[in-house]
Amino acid sequence: MSELTPLRESLLRMLADGHFHSGEQLGEALSVSRAAVSKHVQALKRLGLDVYSVSGKGYRLAVPLSLLDPVRLGRELAPTRVEVVPVIGSTNQHWLESIPGLEKGDVCLAECQTAGRGRRGRHWVSPFGGQLILSLYWRLEQGMAAAMGLSLVVGIAVVEALQAQGFEGVQLKWPNDLYLGGRKLAGILVEMSGTAGGPCHLVIGMGLNLLLPKDEQTRIDQPWAELAELGEIADRNALVVALVGYLQRYLALFEREGIAAFREQWNRLDYFNGKPVRVLMGEQEVHGRARGIDDQGALLLELDNGEIKRFLGGEISLRGAGGQVS
Repeated sequence: MSELTPLRESLLRMLADGHFHSGEQLGEALSVSRAAVSKHVQALKRLGLDVYSVSGKGYRLAVPLSLLDPVRLGRELAPTRVEVVPVIGSTNQHWLESIPGLEKGDVCLAECQTAGRGRRGRHWVSPFGGQLILSLYWRLEQGMAAAMGLSLVVGIAVVEALQAQGFEGVQLKWPNDLYLGGRKLAGILVEMSGTAGGPCHLVIGMGLNLLLPKDEQTRIDQPWAELAELGEIADRNALVVALVGYLQRYLALFEREGIAAFREQWNRLDYFNGKPVRVLMGEQEVHGRARGIDDQGALLLELDNGEIKRFLGGEISLRGAGGQVS
């Protein structure tokens, strides 16, 4: 994976408008040769950017790119600390290592992750600018037990922030995925640390597919969706501001009232609610019909005999009866 050097970042900002720029013009602006421009364009491609060239016209991005603006985000989200790292291994890992200097609600954002991870250690594909990659720090003074159900609240906050930005139709899948038309739009990964009797430190990570380059699409091994299916994403910075605002408000409410305060919202947004599903726990598989969650955030499953079973925590996978991947 290539680095985004200052020169390459300048080149990308020139290409971000989606128009053609000749190698000669780019070289003059960057004070490098046309051959050097070509090499730097190849480096941008290795970050997952869809850059192509046409003889006589020059280089252009397949689609315009709204780059994250740390100055604007810092201003609009103040007093929240906002750190934007164009290319990073993992925003979650970086924020976990930064906990001693963080305040509740502080946010780390990246254009591209090289070592992003999902639930159960899965690799998370993160092409440059194709997603909204975000990690937010939160602290629960009541300890780790108070975090039960927190990932469900994060999902609700993200869906309702998207609705506020005009993106309708996103649903939730227990415990930590966002779905669009039955396909995965985003994943949430909550990592926590703490000691007995002390506060619980949480890093809440999210990867939201916006518009994925075609070359990157083939690397995803499950049905996936992108936000661009619901409309134009004109301003990623406005999307970040909305998401962080909803997350901070909903996490504060969760801290006061717990997951029970969100049960109705979750059940309304639950993609599988009322549908036949399979619950996988290691080698065990239980079939039934999903019935939302209870006041502790447990998944409720109605068996064929009418009995309601609840599932909470552990290595549990929820899949559609037809075999949809978790």
